[in-house]
Amino acid sequence: MTSMSRARVARRIAAGAAYGGGGVGLAGAAAVGLVLAEVQLARRRVGNGTSPHVPHADGLYGRTYAGPAAAPLRLTMLGDSTAAGQGVHRGGQTPGALLASGLAALAERPVELRTVATPGACSDDLDRQVALVLADPDPLPDICVIMVGANDVTHRMPPTRSVRHLASAVRRLRTAGAEVVVGTCPDLGTIEPVRQPLRWLARRASRQLAAAQTIGVVEQGGRTVSLGDLLGPEFAENPRELFGPDSYHPSAEGYATAAMAVLPSVCASLGLWPAEEERPDASRREGFLPVARAAAEAASEAGTEVAAAMPSGPRGPWALLKRRRRRRVPEQEPAPASPSS
Repeated sequence: MTSMSRARVARRIAAGAAYGGGGVGLAGAAAVGLVLAEVQLARRRVGNGTSPHVPHADGLYGRTYAGPAAAPLRLTMLGDSTAAGQGVHRGGQTPGALLASGLAALAERPVELRTVATPGACSDDLDRQVALVLADPDPLPDICVIMVGANDVTHRMPPTRSVRHLASAVRRLRTAGAEVVVGTCPDLGTIEPVRQPLRWLARRASRQLAAAQTIGVVEQGGRTVSLGDLLGPEFAENPRELFGPDSYHPSAEGYATAAMAVLPSVCASLGLWPAEEERPDASRREGFLPVARAAAEAASEAGTEVAAAMPSGPRGPWALLKRRRRRRVPEQEPAPASPSS
């Protein structure tokens, strides 16, 4: 499928989400039965998580920067098991902890992490998660990171419905004053036990949803980072290193790779990224594109950011596509102790 074809499909899904249209098949209606059967088999083979336990990671990071003049930045993680960090054993290995540590080091300010992400969640659970965030008596988060989409594909949620819930979550958080970065649907074709033809269909479905998610998020004032194959060719080339023991969720190394891809966009959304790197670099094929085309290109290349750039024109909204240089995530601090421990 060409980039223009992917852009058209993504635009149809996003338009259906915005205007309440019916579902647009991610991989084609004829393939749905096969996909479902293969997914169920793959999930039995990989276990989809050896345990529902998610290590506790919430608390204050970057304590060395604490002081009267350094109020903590507030980071909140929303979404599914990938956002929560299922599959690792220590809180410091979760993406939230890695992002909090990295953000604290780059901002030279402490970061307060809160996680409302729930293993097994689909995009329709974001309504509940956002309500929890907005109901918190503490100050609202400065930045929210959402990772969601894989369960939408495996549970056959209509993509228009999936994007509608995600766009609504971004709109509510942005209206409340929080910056929002969304890690789009990962490439389910990289799951090691998944066989053909599901591998091809899962990759196609994942990328179509990721592109549609990007359109919905950018139009609501957020920015996206393509998680793709979590994240980059090394994940497909070294699945035993970058997948966890259940062969479904990322390992500590996989989450660190994902955090390195998302961290630059988190910092940029807060105005903490070097100004010289905010300008598009033509040598890295960065630039301004119609949002649907930018979304389609980003879905095909992991670690690519898309953010709103210009008012709508004759071809619709425009976006800035960037392939940010990844910064190494600082060595994580031990996760704060659970209040119950």
